[in-house]
Formats: sequence, structure tokens, C-alpha cells
Amino acid sequence: MTKAAKRKKALENQAQRLAAAHKEKQERASQIIHFRLLAFVLAAVVSGITFFERGAMVWLPVTALAFIPFIAMVIWHRRVDTAVTHLHLYHVIKQSHLARLALDWANLPPPLPPPERLEHPFAHDLDLVGARSLHQLLDTAVSQQGSERLRDWLLETNPDPALIAQRQALVAELTPQFRFRDRLALQNMLVNRNGRFSGQALTNWLSKTIPPTRYRRPLLVLSGLAALNIVAGFVFPAIGLPDLSLITWPLYLGFYLLWGFRQTSTLLRDTLTLQDALETTQVVFGFLENDRIGHTPHLQTLCAPFHDEAARPSQFIRRVIRLSAGVGAAQNPISGFILNVFVPWNLFFTYHIARCRQDLAERMPTWLDVWHELEALNSLATFAWLNPDTATFPTITESGSHFAAQQMGHPLVSPPTRVCNDMTISGPGTVYIITGSNMAGKSTFLRTIGVNLALAYAGGPVLATEMHTSLFRLFASIRVADSITDGFSFFYAEVRRLQQLLTALQMDKARPLLFLIDEIFRGTNNRERLIGSRAYIRALAESSGLGLIATHDLELVHLAEENDRIHNYHFRDDVADGRMVFDYTLHPGPCPTTNALKIMQLAGLPVGDAVSG
Repeated sequence: MTKAAKRKKALENQAQRLAAAHKEKQERASQIIHFRLLAFVLAAVVSGITFFERGAMVWLPVTALAFIPFIAMVIWHRRVDTAVTHLHLYHVIKQSHLARLALDWANLPPPLPPPERLEHPFAHDLDLVGARSLHQLLDTAVSQQGSERLRDWLLETNPDPALIAQRQALVAELTPQFRFRDRLALQNMLVNRNGRFSGQALTNWLSKTIPPTRYRRPLLVLSGLAALNIVAGFVFPAIGLPDLSLITWPLYLGFYLLWGFRQTSTLLRDTLTLQDALETTQVVFGFLENDRIGHTPHLQTLCAPFHDEAARPSQFIRRVIRLSAGVGAAQNPISGFILNVFVPWNLFFTYHIARCRQDLAERMPTWLDVWHELEALNSLATFAWLNPDTATFPTITESGSHFAAQQMGHPLVSPPTRVCNDMTISGPGTVYIITGSNMAGKSTFLRTIGVNLALAYAGGPVLATEMHTSLFRLFASIRVADSITDGFSFFYAEVRRLQQLLTALQMDKARPLLFLIDEIFRGTNNRERLIGSRAYIRALAESSGLGLIATHDLELVHLAEENDRIHNYHFRDDVADGRMVFDYTLHPGPCPTTNALKIMQLAGLPVGDAVSG
């Protein structure tokens, strides 16, 4: 049994155990509810009988003792309820891992919507974003910003070799730490049940920092007037002096209406709306503060901001939450009026929240950045952990124009049907023409190269036993579509795409461009397609780029006879037991067969005398 098969079996066993434990805890929670009710009724009966039979002096201690079992039941029930929640969420996490292995898209978290009108040299062509994409398969982030960061890494058009090496080291350390990854996801899910957590509102709140000194003088004046009110209204009459509160109180209210209400309402309202975001970050950051992973020097360096004893994130956030609770006490119009009439309640909390916000504005961006970085890295590490037999870290060189991979596969093809191939691409101007029949695997092979390069440049593992590659600029023309809204026909859209490729090739860049083209000029007639394709491929062979072109046009294979930079490879097919059979294996040379008429004949369509035997 392979490592991947063992890992899948272990996940299935864990999911079954979690489901069974969850059911058992739910049943226990239901039983405890009945015990709680019984304990409450018995305590109430004992309390009532004691009051009427023994009087109030005996009633109080007896009642306290009688309700101890009920309180114990409440505590027990809460613990069991917490265990039920934990077990359910852990089961969800394990099930999502199994769904990634099986490419069960229906049981994966919904994908982030791709950016509107995304103009990108390879994103849509390689299925990197959107539904049933590489990003959806990889993405284990619970925060929206963590998910977006992973997406940005996959869409990087100018990869940084230093960042790639740094991420590879972190992903390698995180890969065996599956408990850490699952627990980090759990912490967020426990407090954030409404989809992905977004820290944007929190970031916006921090960006509005107002110096606390703005509130200091009004607070000092109003506090002094509040103290004067108490002295003038209560102390003076008690010692025989005249009550001066009729003078001081209007003065206090006038200053409060002038300063306090106007300066506090916006900040307090914004703070209250962030209660959920603050609680989420407090829980997640508290976990990162206290969790110590073993010998992981790169990970420890990344998480260093959470391990500063003098500035623990949860302490700062806890202060804001406590202050928010004080603000909440004055949200009722009646209680708010009473509190603020006697003391500058809102202004006091505004001043201290402003101080906390100033402190957080200096530190929170770093904490959020580390958290989002960890979530993106965890996604790549989970992919490596789920594919122990096939995922490996590529070797990347900053210079040259060379790509070589052994047993390279496509992560969006189910493992039972996935066929891996070797491929070497080297030298400027090198063009590989891939021919083959319909459904033979040409387009999938182009995407396999592109997807693995995107993974490599993101800093993650690739689906190959070995891979060495230079840093390329990547460009693909595989999924070209017409646009009714923009008035583009399919052919014109394809021409624009291929023109963009030529423009990219002509740009003076330090890195070579690697192109992937599927069915060149498919939107026009055979004669013009052949003329245009030959001219275009000859131009590519004279450029500084390199890449692959998949095509049905067998006439194009003759270009290899006139230019030693052009090479032919193909995929084969056969007919067995009345159906088409494909091996999806790349072979050198031009394709010796075609299958369009075979497919038509097998479907019962008329093909005349073109197909015989």
C-alpha cells in the first residue's frame, strides 16, 4: 500500500471515529439536559420546603447546597457541548481533506470569486482560479485574506527566487504538522461560523486612528465637573453648605453636549461593530501565542511576533473587548442617559479605546500578515501532506531557460485516472509541436506543465517525482472564448490573445517566456489556419521564448524538417472492443493516427467510405 493510500485510509478512520464520538457526545448532552432539569426541580423543591418549614435563616445555606448539583450539571453540559462542537468541526476538516483527495468539489468550501475581468497571461487557461480550480483544491484558509494571498501566489507573473526558497522551507516544516494546521483552522471556525473571516473591517478601523490626546482635555474637564457635581449636590448639603448642583450640572451637560457626544459616537459605534472580528483574532492569536511547534526554525521566525511576552496580541485585543463591554453597557437609551448624566462614561471609554487602537495600529498589521501568510502556507503544506508519494519540491534556478520534470501529473485529474509524463524543454526559440487525436490528452498535458510551474513559483510542491526549472514568464492560450458583451468573435479573441503573446515575447525582460498554446487559429478555415499557423510557429522559433503548441493539424509537423528548433511529440489512441482507448502517454515524433472519423463511426454517424476495416 502506498503512503497516499495509507494516509487516505487513516483519514477515513479518523472521520469515522469523529462521527461516532460526535454522535455519542450528542446523546450524552441530551441526557445531561434531563439531569439538569431534574436537579433544578429537586433543588427548588428542597428550597421551598426548607423556607416554609425552617425559615429564612436555614433556607439560604440549604438552598445554596441544594443547587450545587444543578450548577455542576450546567458546567458539565457546557463542557460536553464544547466537545460536540469540536468533534463536529474536526470531522468537517477531515472530510474536506478526503474531498481534496477525491476531487469531490461538492464537499469542498466554495471558491473565492475570481477578480472581475481578470486580464492575466495564464490564470483562466490553467484553471487556477474560480470553481473546480487549483486554488479551490488547495485552499484550506478560513480567512478571506489568507485565501486571497494563496491566490495571488498562484497568479504571480514575476516570481521572486528568494521568496520561493523561503516559502519552500516553511511549507516543508509545516507539512508534517497536520495537527497544528487543523487546530489553527478549528480556532477560527469555533468563533466564526458565518463563512470566511475578513479582517478588512478591522484594518479599516485601525486606519482611522485619531490621537488619544484629542479626547484627553475634554475628559479631564468633564471628569472634574462630574466630581464637582457630586460634591456640590451631595457633600455640600450634608455638611450644611448650599446645594450648588443646579449651577454645576447645567455646566457639565453643556460641555458634554459640546464635546463628549460629538466626539464619541462614531468611534464607539465602529468599535461595537467589530466585536466578532476582535473575538476571532483574540482566539486565533491566543492559539498562535501558546502553541509551540518542535524544531521548526523557519516557522518559529515567522511566528516570532506572537511570542513577544512584552506585547502579546491577545492582551491588547482583550483590552479592547473589555472596553467594548463597557461601551455596550451604555447602549440602552435609558442606562446610557443615566450613566452619562452623572459621569462622562462614553468619553472615558472613547479615550481608552483610542489609546488601544493606537497601539493596535502599530502591531495588528504585522499579526494579521503573519496569520494570512500561515494560512496560505498551510494550504500548500496540506497539498504536500495529502500527496506524499507524488508531491516534491522543485529545484529552481534564477537564470537560463530550462525545464525538466519526471513523472509529472495534473493535480486536477483524479489519481486513479491520472497519467504522469516526463518532459524536458530547453533553449531559446525551442518549439514543441504536440499532435494527437481528439481527447488524447494534449490540452491536459499543456495545463499540467503550466499548473506545476504555478505551484513551483508559489513556493509549493509540484506533482512530479523530480522537477528542475528556470524562472520563466508564463503565457498560455488554451481556453480562448468569444465575448458578446465586448463584441469579439472567437477568432478575433484568439488573434488578440496570440498578439499579446508576441508582444510579451518582444518585451525586454531578463527572464525568458514559456508559452503554452492549444489549437492555434482554430477559429478559421483549414487553408488560412495552416498558412497562419506555419508563419506564427516560425516566428516563435526565431524568438527568445520557448514552449509547446498542441494541434490537430498534422501538416504542421513538417516544420521540424526545416528548423532544428522545432520538435514533434504526440499522444496515441486505439480502438478496443468497439470503443476508443487512450494511454495519455507522451511519445516522441508526430502522431501516426487520427480518430475523428472513428469517433463519428462509433457514434453511429455516417462517414461514407472514409473508414474501412
